[in-house]
Amino acid sequence: MFRTSCIFAISLFAVVLALSHVDRIAQAKTTGIGHLRLIDRLDRPQDGYCLDVLGTGRALRLELPIFAHNCKPGLTPDSAVEITTVGEIRFADIDLCATSFGVNGRTLAGSPIILRTCGDTAPFFDSAPLQRFEWTDENRLRLKGTTLCLSVGDESASTYSTADRWRVLTVESCSSVSPERAAWEFVRID
Repeated sequence: MFRTSCIFAISLFAVVLALSHVDRIAQAKTTGIGHLRLIDRLDRPQDGYCLDVLGTGRALRLELPIFAHNCKPGLTPDSAVEITTVGEIRFADIDLCATSFGVNGRTLAGSPIILRTCGDTAPFFDSAPLQRFEWTDENRLRLKGTTLCLSVGDESASTYSTADRWRVLTVESCSSVSPERAAWEFVRID
């Protein structure tokens, strides 16, 4: 009896350990703080494009749409994100979430991505459903409950520095936007 109980306990422990390992592998794509980077580097082969907030330091322009900017070598308040367990893309240092612009919880293709308090509910602008993204098998980030995916624009332009580039960031029809402009990866920066 004692031997049977020990074997059962060891077997149960092994199953729990195996399941927790599988769970950690599934979450590894979206835990921690890092950059959300477009897989295709487009016209930035040296660094690619990452989500970014306009401005720097105390001059962050939180009221303007966010965009894709060439990735920075380290984590900065305007580019460091985490993906929460409910699929929010949260800018860690400023505690705001990427939100597809919309009305009454509904958005349209071409809508810009703005910053709002995570899970915020306000008259005419219920942010929560416009902040929850899910990974697709094609590495796209689809807004949950829609057919819209996070994507960058066709064109890029220089910022205040000719060495830096930016692109618009919107949600577009997942079936019509090219993978080059809508496949993402989460890159942990240590």
